[in-house]
Amino acid sequence: MRLSEGRMFYLATDTRSDLATRRCWSCGCDDTPRSEPVCTDCQAPFEERRFLVSARWVPSRFEPYLRYFHKQLQHPGVATPIDVFIIDGVLFSVIPYAGEGLMVDEASPLRNARLLSLGQRILGTLAFLHAHGVRLESLNRANLLVSPENKIQLFDLEVAETLENGSMIPHDGQGAVLESVGELLRRYCDIEADTLIDCMQRAELGQIESVAAFGRQIEDRFDDLAPVVYPPLLGGMSDVGLTRQLNEDNWGWVRLSERSKLYVVADGMGGHDGGEVASALAVKTICEVARERETLAPEGEDAVENLLDESFQAANNMVKDTADAKGTDMGTTLVCILVLNDRVGFMANVGDSRGYLLRNGVLHQITKDHSLVQKMVERARITPEEARHHPHSNILLRTVGTERDIDIDIFRVELEAGDRILMCSDGLWGEVEDRDMESILNTYADPRLASRELVRAAHHGGGKDNVTLMIVQIP
Repeated sequence: MRLSEGRMFYLATDTRSDLATRRCWSCGCDDTPRSEPVCTDCQAPFEERRFLVSARWVPSRFEPYLRYFHKQLQHPGVATPIDVFIIDGVLFSVIPYAGEGLMVDEASPLRNARLLSLGQRILGTLAFLHAHGVRLESLNRANLLVSPENKIQLFDLEVAETLENGSMIPHDGQGAVLESVGELLRRYCDIEADTLIDCMQRAELGQIESVAAFGRQIEDRFDDLAPVVYPPLLGGMSDVGLTRQLNEDNWGWVRLSERSKLYVVADGMGGHDGGEVASALAVKTICEVARERETLAPEGEDAVENLLDESFQAANNMVKDTADAKGTDMGTTLVCILVLNDRVGFMANVGDSRGYLLRNGVLHQITKDHSLVQKMVERARITPEEARHHPHSNILLRTVGTERDIDIDIFRVELEAGDRILMCSDGLWGEVEDRDMESILNTYADPRLASRELVRAAHHGGGKDNVTLMIVQIP
C-alpha cells in the first residue's frame, strides 16, 4: 500500500487462489473446498477478510512494542493489533482493515474544526496510554489511521517504554511525544490560524507540561476557533517517496504581517542527522528572521527584497555554522516566495528546488536550477529532455550551507487574481513532466486535492526521491 519513514504498509486478504481449500475463521477447519460458500464443518458463511499489516525493521523498538501488544489495550482511539510477529529481522503488526486511509496521504491545511478534533482525539488517546503505562517515543502522520467516517485511530506506535503493575507514565515522561504532536498539528494549521499555530508551537517547543494541559488548551479554544473557516487557497505536502527510508525535505509557511506571507520548500542533503537537519534549520531560520525583519515594516519593494535576501543569508549561515560544528557536509536546496499584499511576489532560490507560476491555465517555470545539467542546457550541450535523465543530474553548483554568504537569485513576479504558485523539490519535477503538473493543477481547484494528486503522480513516475510541494493561490 505505502512506504513511510521506517515502515512499509501492506494490505493482506484471505483470498488465496493458490490454495485449493479455505480456512474457516469461526472453527479453524482448513479443508473446505475453495468453491464452497460455507464451512463444511460448522456451516459458517465465508466472508472475505482484510488486514492492514505494518512492517518495520528497527530492532531496538521491537521489545517495547511486543510488551505493548501483550497488554491488548482497548480504546476507541487505538487500533489494537490482533497479531505481532517477527520474521527475518522484520516486525510485522496486523490489524483488521475496514477501508481506513492513512494520514500520510492528507495534505495541509486542515479546517480548524477538524484540526481541533484531531488534537482532542490524539491527546485523549495518549492520556489513556499513559494511564496504562505506555510511553511513546514520538507520534507522526504514519501513526494515524483515518476511517471512512473521518475518525482517527493511533496504530503501529513508536513505543519507548511499557510499565507493568499498574504504573502510569509521569508528566516528566511525556515531553518527547508532546513535542511531536505539537509539530504534527502545527503543520496542518492554515497560515491565517495565528492563535492555533501559537498553541501548537508552544507544545512543539516543550513549553506545555503534560498531555492533560495541552488538551485543556485545545478545549479552551474549541468553541471560538472551530467555526472559523479560511478560503481554500493553500496546499502543502511532503512525502518520503517509494524508495527512500528517510525524508530529508522540509517546508513551512508563516504570516509575517498583515501585508505579507512567506512560503518555503527545502530539500536536504547529507543523510541521517544531516539532510533533514539542514532543511529543517533552513526553513525555521528563514521564517523567523523574515518575521523579525518584517516587524520593522520596510518601506518600498527594494527594501522588501533586501529583507528576503537577509533572511535567506541568515538561513544559509545557520546551516553552515551547524555543519561546521557537527563536522558534516550537510546542505539543502531552498526555494521561497514572499507575497506582498497579494499583488507582488519575491521568489528566491538556491539549488534545484523550483518555483512555478500557473496563469490562465499555463505553467511557467520562474526559477533556474543551480545544477551542472542546467549549465549544460544553457550552453546548448544537451537538451532540456536529456537533462532530466542525465547521469549527472544530481550535481548542484550552489546549495545552502556549503559556503558562507552564498549568491541567491531573486525573481519579482507581478501577481494577478487566480494565479497559482507551485514550489517543489526535485522529487516532483524530476518524476512528473511540466505538462502533467500543469494538467493536474488545472484539474483540481482545491489546492489540497491538487497537492495529493501531484504526490501520487510522483509515485507513478517512480517515486525515487522525497517529494515536497506547496501550492499558493492568489485570491
